[in-house]
Amino acid sequence: MSQFAPVTAIRFDDPNLVADAGLDPLTKLAQITELETLANEHLSVPTDKGANAGLKVTSLVTGMVAGADSIDDMALLRHGAMHKILERPYAPSTLGSFLRAFRFGHVRQLDAVATRLLANLAAHTPAVAGIDTGRVLVDVDDTIIEVHGHTKEGSGYGYSGVRGLNALLATITTDQAAPVIAAQRLRKGACGSPRGAARIVADTLAAVRRLRSPGATSRVLLRADSAFYGHPTINAALKGGADVSVTVRLDPKVRAAITQIPDDAWTTIEYTDAVYDEQTSQWISRAEVAEFGFTAFTSKKASQRVPGRLVVRRIPDLKSKASDGQETLFDTWRFHAFFTTTDRADLDTVAADKTHRHHAIIEQVHADLKNSALAHLPSSSFSANGAWLVLATMAFNLTRAAATLAGGKLAKAATATIRRTLIAVPARIASSSRRLTLHLPRAWPWETAWMRLWANCSGPPDQVAT
Repeated sequence: MSQFAPVTAIRFDDPNLVADAGLDPLTKLAQITELETLANEHLSVPTDKGANAGLKVTSLVTGMVAGADSIDDMALLRHGAMHKILERPYAPSTLGSFLRAFRFGHVRQLDAVATRLLANLAAHTPAVAGIDTGRVLVDVDDTIIEVHGHTKEGSGYGYSGVRGLNALLATITTDQAAPVIAAQRLRKGACGSPRGAARIVADTLAAVRRLRSPGATSRVLLRADSAFYGHPTINAALKGGADVSVTVRLDPKVRAAITQIPDDAWTTIEYTDAVYDEQTSQWISRAEVAEFGFTAFTSKKASQRVPGRLVVRRIPDLKSKASDGQETLFDTWRFHAFFTTTDRADLDTVAADKTHRHHAIIEQVHADLKNSALAHLPSSSFSANGAWLVLATMAFNLTRAAATLAGGKLAKAATATIRRTLIAVPARIASSSRRLTLHLPRAWPWETAWMRLWANCSGPPDQVAT
């Protein structure tokens, strides 16, 4: 029999409670990094809908940090005592009208806000720690955001077979920091993956240069899948001072080159189900890598050809079926090849392959966004949805920066984890002598991390309960 008394009454009547006390240090971090000021300076949305653009952008980003994935969800900013934490939380209808007033040029203005916000976050937090000294990895990839109905402007069926809109993202990752989003663009659903990628790459590499200190020695590497293996994208990376590591399709030219690799050129690598042999200091694995010199885009004029290396990974093709006991090369093995311009002295064959495989980290960013603000694209207007994407990336970067201030494992945690531990903390607000005190749950498992975040954003509290 239960030892606890059952709940027999429920009342939504306490005006001093908040469900997301972590928004207090987050909004202070937004103030420190001048989000409102940047939006007021760069946005020129017309009519009364664009009035107080800075506060409206801050409200939208704050709502997304708290988990809002639609315009109606912005109502969570107006419950209980949230008005004591947030400055003028706007109604969802007002924020929706603001977004619908956007046109393409205003979305580009919001891009400028996002770029400068990232720079300010980098200046005040370790969000891009190691960008001056270690390797800087720039990842580019697109994803389909599913939509429903025919009223969504620009929606269509792309390569995934799902009706939606196409979001192209570029992230920056260092050895010490988790990815942050440096550039983004919403495109029509039927858009090909590489469309506009050269511009995104150029913008991202320009952002990297702004984030680094003068005289920084870090090397930049652009990683992408085979959809972006084209002269415009790779040329944009090389012009921006980056090396490339881009998957290639196994066309007849590449297949013919692979057949010429001698058997003793393959090196065993750490891979799925691999075991390390301590006696021989080698991996016992079914996966192997090799490389050879390769010039990309030989069909173009000499000035547009790009010399580099083709690194090939092969694994046994377990689905292949031998006929008469005679197995051909491409029936026995499955091959994955990528083109890279990195120096072999900097990244040898094995290291280059391992580095390239970590490009999958951008898929985690896609999943992270779709598990939060990009679960939906809330408007019928294409420009409003384009603005929503930019706001979602700003919320992602703000959350990531806050987690780095909290420290520990949260610095590289997923957004959902950060929200559960640092943002969605219930609290009661008490007011005395014009001063506010937040009463948070006793024995909160992440109290130390939360207090560290609060102290970094607000200064040490007057009194900390033990």
